[in-house]
Amino acid sequence: MTRWRVSATTRLALAVAAGFLLSSILLGTSVYYAVSTQLLQDARVLVRADMGALRDIYRSGGGTALLGELNARIEDEGDPDAVYAMADAKGRALLGRLPKTLAPDVHRHWVEFNEENPDGGAPLRVIAVEQRLSHGETVLVGQRLRAQDRFLSLMQKTALMALLFAAALGALVGWITSRWVARRLRHLDATAARVGLGELGLRVPLDHSGDAFDQVAHRFNIMLDRIEELLDGVRHATDHIAHDLRTPLTRLRNRLERVRQRVSEPNEQRALDQALLETDQLLQTFSALLRLARIEAQPLAETAPLLDFKRLIEDAVEMYAPVADERALQLVTALAPVCLRGDRDQLFQLITNLLDNALKFAPTGSAIQVELHVLQANVQLVVADRGPGIPEAERERVFDRFQRIEPHRGTPGFGLGLSLARAIAKHHGGRIELHDNAPGLRVDVIWPLP
Repeated sequence: MTRWRVSATTRLALAVAAGFLLSSILLGTSVYYAVSTQLLQDARVLVRADMGALRDIYRSGGGTALLGELNARIEDEGDPDAVYAMADAKGRALLGRLPKTLAPDVHRHWVEFNEENPDGGAPLRVIAVEQRLSHGETVLVGQRLRAQDRFLSLMQKTALMALLFAAALGALVGWITSRWVARRLRHLDATAARVGLGELGLRVPLDHSGDAFDQVAHRFNIMLDRIEELLDGVRHATDHIAHDLRTPLTRLRNRLERVRQRVSEPNEQRALDQALLETDQLLQTFSALLRLARIEAQPLAETAPLLDFKRLIEDAVEMYAPVADERALQLVTALAPVCLRGDRDQLFQLITNLLDNALKFAPTGSAIQVELHVLQANVQLVVADRGPGIPEAERERVFDRFQRIEPHRGTPGFGLGLSLARAIAKHHGGRIELHDNAPGLRVDVIWPLP
């Protein structure tokens, strides 16, 4: 079964909201318990004082005086919430009804019971004290908790409304917190994604607050600085080697050419021809490396002209048409009229590199699709063949210099074609993607419309 998963920021929002709600519940419960306890304690103090006054009347006038006082209080209704009852020494009720009979060895006993509400509402709670007098009579003095219960009921309703408000506020605070954390992390994620696509000069913006996010961003930038420094060192070393070796290789080729012209022995001529071919391949490799270095080092000029990109593709297709005919391949085009700002030679190099790869690996008798589309605000160039394709795990690696996947090592080439194509695409503000053409390889190059 598929597990229900939530993001870390969502879990953080839920945790903040839950903590906020739990704190509100604990605080509300504590306040409610403290208030209810205090109200009950106040009622006990009132009942205890009332019982003390009645004991004084009993000591001075006996049971008859006490019974008269209780009857007078009930008839006067000075305190509508007061409850009184009295029984003689044999337990017979003299006034009201005693809810509990004291045990012989008990002098005083607190009781709490419910009595019917004369207004027809919920039963009324009563807290009372029963006390046995000196001649065996039992008297009960109590207090109806009508006002206290009404106040506690109001507290419960208020607490429920406050709980709903706290839940909404907790959810809002959690959402704001998660959005803030996500926004801070999104800078790191976006920078890492763009650096992974080749923008090595990009850095995470700092707010200089010194918090954990700012420190991580700072260390991330230091790491990117070091990576860029190392890559620049490797790139410069490669470029310097290519530049330094191109001149002696050119001299070597010229000498071989002069020797070739003076040699008449066929076997020696074939050997010299092979040496010249390999020297030419080395020179082409060094030229491609230097061209790649220049493209990566120089930004596109803001004054670059607008080019008829459709016409440029048609010229490249026309140039490769004889090669396609020799291998019984068909170049099928579907080109929309598009203008693109950039360097004509570089864009032409990109198109020819892609066509060269497609022609190199397409099986005899198949078709190669060359398409140019306008998709919303983007220009898309598609070159698709029916060859063996490139495994998904290898598609990013083939853009590295001199990288060739194992099945293609026997084919002609230097392993720089796709590196040069991607450098030109990025130089013009675009990107290049490799996809499965089922079967074969589909290369998509995408630029924003000028």
